Amino acid sequence: MKAIFQNGRFFQAQLSGGIPAADPTFADCMVVEAGIITHIGAAKDAEVVKAQNEGATIQDLSQRIVLPGFIDGHMHLLMMGQSLKKVDLEACKSLEDIRAEIKAYAISHPEVHRILCRGWMHFMTDGKALSSMLDDLDPRPIFIDSKDLHSAWCSSAALEEMGVYGMEDPKGGCIHRDANGRASGLLDEAAAVTIVWPHVASISPMDQKLDAIREAFKAYMAAGYTGMVEMAMDENALEVLQELRQRDGEFPVRIAAHWIIAPSETEEQNLTQVHRAIQLHEQLNRETSPQLRIVGIKVICDGVIDACTAALSKPYSSTGVSCEPLWTSEMLDPVVRTADAAGLQCALHAIGDGAIKLAIDVLEKNGTPGRRHRIEHLELASSEDAKKLGRLGITASIQPVHADPAILRAWPKLLGEHRCGRAFAYKEFEDGGATLALGSDAPTAPHAPFPNLYTATTRRSAREPQYLEVVNYHFTLSLASAVSAATAGSAYSCFADTWAGSLEKGKKADFVVVDMDWSPENLLAASVKETWFEGRKIFDAENPSTI
Repeated sequence: MKAIFQNGRFFQAQLSGGIPAADPTFADCMVVEAGIITHIGAAKDAEVVKAQNEGATIQDLSQRIVLPGFIDGHMHLLMMGQSLKKVDLEACKSLEDIRAEIKAYAISHPEVHRILCRGWMHFMTDGKALSSMLDDLDPRPIFIDSKDLHSAWCSSAALEEMGVYGMEDPKGGCIHRDANGRASGLLDEAAAVTIVWPHVASISPMDQKLDAIREAFKAYMAAGYTGMVEMAMDENALEVLQELRQRDGEFPVRIAAHWIIAPSETEEQNLTQVHRAIQLHEQLNRETSPQLRIVGIKVICDGVIDACTAALSKPYSSTGVSCEPLWTSEMLDPVVRTADAAGLQCALHAIGDGAIKLAIDVLEKNGTPGRRHRIEHLELASSEDAKKLGRLGITASIQPVHADPAILRAWPKLLGEHRCGRAFAYKEFEDGGATLALGSDAPTAPHAPFPNLYTATTRRSAREPQYLEVVNYHFTLSLASAVSAATAGSAYSCFADTWAGSLEKGKKADFVVVDMDWSPENLLAASVKETWFEGRKIFDAENPSTI
């Protein structure tokens, strides 16, 4: 069946290696057959006339803009779905606010066995996170994910349930302790990833996890996404996705996943994890491509600036203390080398300039040209390292929602004003020839694409639009570049660019119809009207429950 989409403005980016080379143009018509774009261009062209003569259906788009389906270049699918059911603390300003939210939830939900929360940020509690701040609220275990997911704040009942009191610090992580050496409530980095995450996953029934994924899919389709790059795939999330596939059939979007590699005591233990990723890469890419692929590995090289766990080249201004990367080059080299040799992409989380330098050096030494290895976040890169990304073919995986000025208020104190001037150097990455892949890092930040694009192109706050501060305006992206990074760039980053990421003849008909003005200042008013996946409408704003 053929369909003609006309009277629209179809985004056409001029791309070279995933990088916008010029301002966009807009076609006015697109023809789709069997889920594939067969024509993109003018409504008067011969292909359109032929389709009309063959009885194609006509879709009038009322001059709305049509973009390629968004591809979230960095997100966490199961966590995203589960977060929708957790107590949301993001609007809290203080410890009193947090306590009030949790207390109100506890009173209104006597049936739940545990109280799961999300969105706490260190500044809300002046950097403190003690069990004693939570214990009097409710006797049930209380688990609080930090907004960046690099820390977990737990009540005494939660620590007891996990057996934390008898544990030593895992490699690459910290169980914070009181003066007597007893766990005090905060677990950072690998302690959160290897202790809290698996525990919460194990106590969640399968049906709840399946519903979480379904809810995440619905949220993403309504926001205009047709693909995503999952950045912390593990056995638990994979089991849920495979079970969902068995029950529901094909997914409504495509998933490219990176297998999480936790730092271990020995090289053999590290490489065992890599070999599992290689096995799944060969198995899933053969069996289900492109619906679900394991495309690479994910290694967390440092923490986050707000917790003073990001690895910097010079000490934090607030503490005078440096923080080393979670991996040494000697540990990371064989991991990257083994994954690269098997054809996997390496995604290295690096936020501080010390970790970014480590990641670049390791990829340069062990990576194969054309593998499209990538660095995640890149929040505080030196000018020298920013220029290396393009030369080495390293994808800059960025999340502009983390550059929102409203959540960076503590940075001048932590880093000093001089270093804040290097924050989120997106334009410098692009000018150096790097492909940008734009993601949300949901659930650490909202998944909706337009606030992300707004901050990328204005460097103003989408969370608090009334907050007028602008952070490093000289690093803004053009709207064409930002949209391309959220579509073509993300597709290129995971080798999906042969079938997705742009509106071109021969590619899959993945697109989103939006009401928007083509200007950065008006992006927060933009809205998704329809989302199409392989020529099938998967979201309709006018009838959202009918799809």
